[in-house]
Amino acid sequence: MAFQPIVDVRAREVYAYEALVRGPEGQPAGWVFEQLGEGDIYPFDQACRVTAIRSAARLGLPTLGLQTRLSINFLPNAVYEPANCLRATLRAAQEVGFPLDRLMFEITEHEHVLDEAHVRRIIDSYRQYGFTTALDDYGSGHANAGLLLAVRPDVIKLDMVLVRGLDQDTWRQSLVRSLARFAQDVGCLVIAEGIETADEARCLWELGITHMQGYFFARPGFECLPPVPDEVFGLFAPHAS
Repeated sequence: MAFQPIVDVRAREVYAYEALVRGPEGQPAGWVFEQLGEGDIYPFDQACRVTAIRSAARLGLPTLGLQTRLSINFLPNAVYEPANCLRATLRAAQEVGFPLDRLMFEITEHEHVLDEAHVRRIIDSYRQYGFTTALDDYGSGHANAGLLLAVRPDVIKLDMVLVRGLDQDTWRQSLVRSLARFAQDVGCLVIAEGIETADEARCLWELGITHMQGYFFARPGFECLPPVPDEVFGLFAPHAS
């Protein structure tokens, strides 16, 4: 696993570390998925969850702070019955002493969600265990408004297609501003992904986005929890009351 921080720039701290699957020599996720057959998806999803929890615990994530989360991607079509699928997850968390309320599960963009009602049942089941749920890559591919309204997650992760060049594009700015207001109205959190420049980060902050992720803050660390440089937080002046 590699881990990349998700930063709360208002609180000036790491909100979560996202676990990203890698090959045995650090190969990217795309390479890993190319090695899988159709029948491998379900056991692969289960193995990734357990590996992420054990690796994060070994690296000391539970000791970083009372609220720092571990974010894990999951493949919704591979989850047949939430209660059965969670057994290995719960067992791994119990073995390493990882608090359940500090686990976040992201619906990934790798596949089309065939049964939105089934995914909603998964979300509802996860919440019963105290997990946070997120819709990954919103605004790109299959993560559209229809899926958002169907599953109603705790967190919306804005895809980099909405972030790239945001500071120079009034259309993107207007859309992100409206999404920030929507999230505030319904009580969910927005995280912007794929931030690569200080200008993008500052623009997001001015539009009301407080949680961010991307190379600007830190690249994924292979089998480590990369820190966020303190000077980065100096870019974000407090909003006027």
